[in-house]
Amino acid sequence: MTNEKKVSRSTTTIALCGVKFLYEKTLRREWPTLELIRPAYERRLPAVLSRDEVRRVLKEVRNPAYQACLKTIYSCGLRLSEGTHLQVRDIDSARMLVLIHGKRKKDRYVPLPESTLNLLRAQWRLHRHPQWLFPSPRRGDAPINTFTLSVAFQQALKQAGIHKAAHVHTLRHSYATHLLEAGVNLRIIQENLGHGSARTTQIYTHLTGEVRAALTDPLNRLMQGL
Repeated sequence: MTNEKKVSRSTTTIALCGVKFLYEKTLRREWPTLELIRPAYERRLPAVLSRDEVRRVLKEVRNPAYQACLKTIYSCGLRLSEGTHLQVRDIDSARMLVLIHGKRKKDRYVPLPESTLNLLRAQWRLHRHPQWLFPSPRRGDAPINTFTLSVAFQQALKQAGIHKAAHVHTLRHSYATHLLEAGVNLRIIQENLGHGSARTTQIYTHLTGEVRAALTDPLNRLMQGL
């Protein structure tokens, strides 16, 4: 699978677990080789959009509800499902916080920018749904579909003329990187993102403009006259 189909590490791991379950649990047979096989560890840096690129992409989103949802995802650093499943009761306008129901049932509060609050209020006035901030236009009892929102983002990315391998989750990576560039403490960013380990958040230290500049200037001097 790795050599011929070029699948990812996670896909290989799922297949390996399936084979192990078949032999060890279903067939009740031992296969010692399975204990020696481990997919190669991957460390890939995520794509990040600049602040200008984020604005250009979001400007190209034609559907107002999709645009509002994507802006909220970026401005609060949310995962795709966290953004689409925001409820009216999750907004604490008095404290300017949003309650996020994260992965593995881990709730957290994230800061709510004033411009995002105004955007959410304007969006809610268009539908006045008692539960969802971004209700599905076809199913009033459900939030907007994550797939259609992803398609809208990809279309906007193309319209903006940006060729990076970006997707909706890239907005979350960009949020973290832009906060780090603005001088926000890494620990605070970790809490906003809902990361259980600081090691997960530290990946963004490799993506900031300050880190690139620290290398670029000495490198340019080194290569003068080459």
